[in-house]
Amino acid sequence: MHRILFIILIIGQFSYAQITVRDSISKYPVSYATISFGNGNGLFADDEGQFIFTKKLYPDIDSLYISALGFKDLNISTENLTNQLFLSPQASKLDEVVIGSKLNRKFKEEKLKPYLDDDYYNCWLPTIESEIAVYFPKTTTKDQKLAAVSFPIALESKDWKKRKRTNSEKKKFSTLFKVKFYNNNNGIPGEVLTYETIVFRATEKNGDAFVLDVDKFDIYIPKNGFFVSLQVLGYTDKAGKLLPNKKYKEIESKKGDIIKIPTNFRPLLPFTDEVESKNTYIKRVFISGNNWVKFKNGNGFQSSLLDKNLFNYGIGLTYKTYKDE
Repeated sequence: MHRILFIILIIGQFSYAQITVRDSISKYPVSYATISFGNGNGLFADDEGQFIFTKKLYPDIDSLYISALGFKDLNISTENLTNQLFLSPQASKLDEVVIGSKLNRKFKEEKLKPYLDDDYYNCWLPTIESEIAVYFPKTTTKDQKLAAVSFPIALESKDWKKRKRTNSEKKKFSTLFKVKFYNNNNGIPGEVLTYETIVFRATEKNGDAFVLDVDKFDIYIPKNGFFVSLQVLGYTDKAGKLLPNKKYKEIESKKGDIIKIPTNFRPLLPFTDEVESKNTYIKRVFISGNNWVKFKNGNGFQSSLLDKNLFNYGIGLTYKTYKDE
């Protein structure tokens, strides 16, 4: 009897360790859904909509807040968790001026170069709690389509003493990122321009920048500009599968409280002082309704980057600018 009770107890603790987020209509998994804990912390589902949660792992969490592009948010008590959670799709609110039919006219390809830097001290340390968005104005009155985005990344040398050598061996990493595109809502990121889930895996083999081809998403530049955002999801295995990484470090405060500090993921993201205006915004993704904040002095940021006047993440773009008919 004691053995049976012990087994039941163990099963109770781990029966819903692996949970799958699904579309309530199609029943397909919802890839890379955001799982917020309501305390500023959280995690992400993988490409199959799966994540791991148990009360043993997270004893202080009593509610989960599940969100994903194109779906209504779901709030659920951890006491009512099952091994499958269903999100209800919501109607798209895409601006027809931004997303339109494909253009077959002749075009000229224009490029805005990324700002590269392998100086570790000039880099943002990515954590899963922060989403970075960079604003880009429309450069012409002509129709423009976004073809590619170049995300600069900093490569770290295995040997610190050889870090300034271009041929030094680099530290290995395999990291998954999520990308979003927003319209410009009075100077801050507004509605998304596409509800497609866009992710990419970066490794040290990509060099100083990862070039993401977005031509197939038919993103046409709004007249008041747009934002490109980047959000780290975590490390992956060799096949690109998101791993259940340890997202937080637990540190005991002087009062004896346990504080969870977000883990930094590689690669680092180089910031630049070569852009005159302050175009970079930051958002904490696990806080519902949290506002975008411009990355500048006086906005509550404590960063050595600001002390060096490094205000912007230097994303590069490739446009297709169409000729007049």
